[in-house]
Amino acid sequence: MDEKPTTKKGPDFCSLRYGLALIMHFSNFTMITQRVSLSIAIIAMVNGTQQHGLSNASTDGPLADALNNLSRSTVEFNRKVSVYQWSPEIQGIIFSSINYGIILTLIPSGYLAGIFGAKHMLGAGLLISSLLTLFTPLAADFGVTLVIVIRTVQGMAQGMAWTGQFTIWAKWAPPLERSKLTTIAGSGVAFGSFIILCVGGLISQALGWPFIFYIFGSTGCFCCLLWFTVIYDDPMHHPCISVREKEHIVSSLAQQSSSPRRSVPIKAMVRCLPLWAIFLGFFSHFWLCTIIITYLPTYISTVLHVNIRDSGVLSSLPFIAASSCTILGGQLADFLLSKNLLRLITVRKLFSSLGLLLPSLCAMALPFVVSSYMTTIILLILIPGTSNLCDSGFIINTLDVAPRYASFLMGISRGFGLLAGIVSSTATGFLISQVGPVY
Repeated sequence: MDEKPTTKKGPDFCSLRYGLALIMHFSNFTMITQRVSLSIAIIAMVNGTQQHGLSNASTDGPLADALNNLSRSTVEFNRKVSVYQWSPEIQGIIFSSINYGIILTLIPSGYLAGIFGAKHMLGAGLLISSLLTLFTPLAADFGVTLVIVIRTVQGMAQGMAWTGQFTIWAKWAPPLERSKLTTIAGSGVAFGSFIILCVGGLISQALGWPFIFYIFGSTGCFCCLLWFTVIYDDPMHHPCISVREKEHIVSSLAQQSSSPRRSVPIKAMVRCLPLWAIFLGFFSHFWLCTIIITYLPTYISTVLHVNIRDSGVLSSLPFIAASSCTILGGQLADFLLSKNLLRLITVRKLFSSLGLLLPSLCAMALPFVVSSYMTTIILLILIPGTSNLCDSGFIINTLDVAPRYASFLMGISRGFGLLAGIVSSTATGFLISQVGPVY
């Protein structure tokens, strides 16, 4: 194949397509931190005793000097907004409300991104999500209803940003580099989860839980500036791309259909069994991932009986493993394809199967090892890590099956996934309130 030498020669750190992957990595990092912020903050928001204890403990510990430098108004503000009477059922609804918003915009945003371009749609979604994150602490003072509304609208904004990414990759990612590029970008989700879970508790303890939202909301605003400056919808119109790289991307995508845009073949898609396999894969993947991301800090806090700071640090460990596995999985998948060791369909099936089966087995084993601290931590690390092997399987499979409609199909796929997220997070909150934790 003529593409192979060019693909190998392309310098990862100098080529524009890899720079785009890094910026998209940062964007995904920003969105997931804004999404998970509430999962960390809510431990202090609904636990008055714990929050008070944390304040007292921190004045006697190594953070004393930092806390003594805080202004009196900041301390009074933190105390004022620290406690809300939200039941587990209400918390489950709050957690799932962002999924309601995402699912409302997934399909239309995926379709419109394919028509009008993804750059402005993604950038606008990221900006709206960041601004709403900054307003979340204020919304909590006005009541749980406004928090649910804010989270729902934030979900709609993030839905615009999630799906349009595949419109960009359909024009920027050569076939033999799809797994690498999309997993570099997608690993921002796992890395963002790692960072927010690692430092979220520290921020809450040192500065107060509202600063979790302020810091990551501000980070998102900075990311928007970077996005609108560097990102372009396709390599043909980017002013800074080299001629060599542009020719490489265009020639590698030449085999794909380039006929004029026509209406989406809905009937053919409904009858397509491979697409239904992708949809069901998303449903299964998101069911487990939503529970892990949403309830992991609370699970570690109650099962291992640690404070909010240590709970956040322990909760972050699984996601650094997930970030690493995402990138390594993409490298391995493209290696198997470039060396012709396995066919494309075999690679996608292999990574899909491993990404669904291995984390499910680890999750099923958790109730039987709660008495072992180390075993519990190991299983919690393995669940997100092995689950992210799906990123080189069915998650990018729409780029192989129908690259022209990849963004639209990704919207439907994530719709199935977020439907699982809504049901799983709400059902988990309901089950906890009814039967209590079984430890």
